[in-house]
Amino acid sequence: MPRNPLDDVDWDALRRYQKLIYLVPLIALVAFGALTSYYIVQPEEEAVIKRFGRVVAQREPGLHFKLPFGIDTAQMVPTARVLKQEFGFRTVGIDGRANYRKDQQHRDESLMLTGDLKVIDVEWVVQYRVSDPDKFLHQVREPEETLRDISESVMRRIVGNSLGSDVLTEKRVEVATTSRIELQKAMDYFDLGIQISTIELQDVTPPGPVKPAFNEVNQAEQERERYINEAEKRRNQVIPRAEGEARQVIAEAQGYAAKRVNDAKGEAERFTAVYEAYRKAPEVTRQRMYLEMIDKVLPQAGRIFIMDENQTAPLPLLNLGETPVSLPATR
Repeated sequence: MPRNPLDDVDWDALRRYQKLIYLVPLIALVAFGALTSYYIVQPEEEAVIKRFGRVVAQREPGLHFKLPFGIDTAQMVPTARVLKQEFGFRTVGIDGRANYRKDQQHRDESLMLTGDLKVIDVEWVVQYRVSDPDKFLHQVREPEETLRDISESVMRRIVGNSLGSDVLTEKRVEVATTSRIELQKAMDYFDLGIQISTIELQDVTPPGPVKPAFNEVNQAEQERERYINEAEKRRNQVIPRAEGEARQVIAEAQGYAAKRVNDAKGEAERFTAVYEAYRKAPEVTRQRMYLEMIDKVLPQAGRIFIMDENQTAPLPLLNLGETPVSLPATR
């Protein structure tokens, strides 16, 4: 007759460990409950607490407690971090360094048709923050994909309403600013809980086959600007100098006119004074005027000689070669 294996079981030892058999699952259950009853929110995050799928609270950074065993779940959302979406290229981290990568899929995002029917390659970056974690998680199914689709639609519309040369040159900042405003309006309309920080145009270039011609046009534009700047510089140098010289000539003419007027007034006043003196004392004034005239005329007449019949040598009348002596005033 075969031997029964149960006969070898030590039933007394099993009875001693019977309590441990029930205690181990209880300890495991308590440990699992303790591990699932708390959560830690990082400084740049906020936690959205769901109870059976329904949002019941939002928690700030720090240590918090919740109902265990999956009754409450905490979903972390980076609200203090600036997030970004890249269009037309991707930045890939390799060996701790960020490398630029662009393939055909990214080129399909960035090739756009402008208002003057030109094709340009526009690469841009959208930087944003999550302003409302609850709306960001539950308003739409894929908020980041929705943001990408709306951003691409807004950029294509703005570029399509602009001239290609403007987008490539002086209107890049205007395009970025307008697209940020329009994208924020769309985010507010769909109530996604997203705040757009900035939109930056990374690189705006024509497609590869037309780049050489575009570079030549840019070089010609730069040459034109250089010539214009040189002409402006020359104009700023010549015109102020000419204006200064003109003001100098006008000032000299005005000074000469004032001098002539003052001289004329002085002569008129002198003549009037002489006339008044003559009217009061005609003989004295006539004698004085005669002597003043002789004083001015004789020095210009040269040497004057008086020939005497009784003398062999001429007798000089006056030594007019020397400095004339002014006559005393007659009263």
